[in-house]
Amino acid sequence: MKKAWLLILVLGLPLAGCGGGSEAHDEAVVLVHGLGRSPSSMLILSQRLKWAGYRVTIAEYASLTASFSEQMATLGETVQQCCADASRVHFVGHSLGALVIRGYLVDRRPDSLGRVILLAPPNQGSLFVDWLTEMQLGSDMLGPVGRTLGTDATDLPATLPHPDYEVGIIAGNRSTQPIGPPAIPGPDDGIVSIEQARIGDVPMLVLPRSHAFIANSRHTANAVIRFLRTGGFGDGEG
Repeated sequence: MKKAWLLILVLGLPLAGCGGGSEAHDEAVVLVHGLGRSPSSMLILSQRLKWAGYRVTIAEYASLTASFSEQMATLGETVQQCCADASRVHFVGHSLGALVIRGYLVDRRPDSLGRVILLAPPNQGSLFVDWLTEMQLGSDMLGPVGRTLGTDATDLPATLPHPDYEVGIIAGNRSTQPIGPPAIPGPDDGIVSIEQARIGDVPMLVLPRSHAFIANSRHTANAVIRFLRTGGFGDGEG
């Protein structure tokens, strides 16, 4: 019996840490995974958002084979199916998913648009992608949209307009793979540098996390929830 109560207490800790409450129950959060990933990569963040009281949907799209317009259309279909009755619709995107959200919101934003959070986004492209596309095998692995995530003025990130809605950025400064750091000057997450994640004066929080796993961190989840509720990350942003 004591073990059962201990399990309940442990499972309840994230609820207390995130400050879950009834005020968020009518608000939806749409999560969008990154390049070469699947909805499962967002499951941990999804659960923590649910504990905080949000209705959560993870959008699934063909990140390696579809065109950017097809990816945006898929996101739009997901939003129509999941969130028509939501009082507010928030978006959280990881890596390429962040750019899919930015592109989608240019012309198709919901009337109930809430706040947007971009996780490890290549907002100014990625020098790692520049390096990888110089090799045929690397270019083939990235897919048609992945190949356009470089730093050239004609690449996808440079074509997206500056957001005119509430948006925050969470970037990482740890790498778990050996190739990224030599290819990217300055602090980076192994794929995207902190400076390449920036958009002007958009609020940014930097966490000691890698590109691949930043969405799994409880610190990321707490920061996401804080931004969705208040529009800021607190003292750690800059």
